[in-house]
Amino acid sequence: MKVILASASPRRKELLAQMGIPFSCMPSQKEEQLTSDSPKEVVKQLSLQKAEDILQQTEGDILVIGSDTIVVCEEKILGKPKSEEEAFYMLNLLQGRTHFVYTGVAILYRKAGKVESNLLEEHTAVEMYHMTEAEILSYIATKEPMDKAGAYAIQGRGAVYIQGIHGEYNTVVGFPIARVYQELKKMKLMEQILAEETYDKTDCK
Repeated sequence: MKVILASASPRRKELLAQMGIPFSCMPSQKEEQLTSDSPKEVVKQLSLQKAEDILQQTEGDILVIGSDTIVVCEEKILGKPKSEEEAFYMLNLLQGRTHFVYTGVAILYRKAGKVESNLLEEHTAVEMYHMTEAEILSYIATKEPMDKAGAYAIQGRGAVYIQGIHGEYNTVVGFPIARVYQELKKMKLMEQILAEETYDKTDCK
């Protein structure tokens, strides 16, 4: 069975690789469309849109996994900052506070033209230490915040500002791999994936 990760994120690639299955990467270019203000529904909608976009571009039996992550603080949904000014605003909002990281995953499996879907959502509370203005500006200067939801990366330099995590670490990274693995088992897909030699290696550029 062909397995595709509908993402260009190196973090999601690394996490999915931990599952020990062969897969390829095919990032979705679909423009995001939201019809909900609920963080749980937003991440499920975004991950589903990515997965559906790739499913429509492919043929035959295939498993497509889409994922998306947002940060929520003070009832504000924070995606990736569009400028350094916006990154400063986000980090200034998060510092010294507890916020929530929501990650959604869409699993779409097509076999003989029939599609089975499974939408997941996980969220984790994260506490950040107080940051001085100089620390925020120094962090932004690394460019690390510019492609991260909420303008920080817990697995990068941003880790020095994290006071505590209350939930699943990989949800904050952007892909709750253990939950995804268990859902694939429930869908009777893991045994199929492991039994087939679709690829010789992971192929993500």
